[in-house]
Amino acid sequence: MIELPVYDSKGKQVDTFSVDEALLGGEIRPALLKQAYVRAHANQRQGSARTRNRSRVEGSTRKLFKQKGTGNARRGPVRTNVMKGGGVAFAKTRTGEDFRRDMPRKMRRLANRNALLAKAVDQEIKIIDKIDFKAPRTAEFKSLLEKVGIDRSCLVALDSGNVNARRSARNLDGVDTIRWEQLNAFEMLNHRYLVIEKANLKAFIENGHCTGGGNGGATTAKGGR
Repeated sequence: MIELPVYDSKGKQVDTFSVDEALLGGEIRPALLKQAYVRAHANQRQGSARTRNRSRVEGSTRKLFKQKGTGNARRGPVRTNVMKGGGVAFAKTRTGEDFRRDMPRKMRRLANRNALLAKAVDQEIKIIDKIDFKAPRTAEFKSLLEKVGIDRSCLVALDSGNVNARRSARNLDGVDTIRWEQLNAFEMLNHRYLVIEKANLKAFIENGHCTGGGNGGATTAKGGR
């Protein structure tokens, strides 16, 4: 069992939370986590990158100078690929590229739980007894994060109806918010810390909540680990 401290809204430890490794995969599987991370990253690619070949670049077809006698290299029109602003030698002209990857649902869910286990082992989960703001207060939210030891990027998992907390966090650098039901390996591995309410963490572990996603879902992304 892994014991994690539980903090109140003022950053004071009031309880502990026990995490059973068996419910989160038993052991950390680096290969599985990498596969899930690469999949999520690839699935975010639009595949819309296009470049122009020399026939699609605007410009004169006039030969810049005569072939011999100038001491310059043999030069053709300005649209050649060796000139600045010219066409690309092997241009990307496909109408669409699909970089999507897939994983079996059981593997995706295990990766989500395993990422949570990795955070728990490293003591990078900050459990708050209750995250409740009467109104959006960025300064108070920042103070709370500092009191529980957040010194790097963090992912804050909230209820869908916790609008004030989400608005309080959206202007903080390196702080992203996500619905706790949508926690996935990609977002957890993309941040150093995970901040979550005690009840939500318990529900995620016990009920196995995970959409099997990993295509993103966090908002206000501003930085890495």
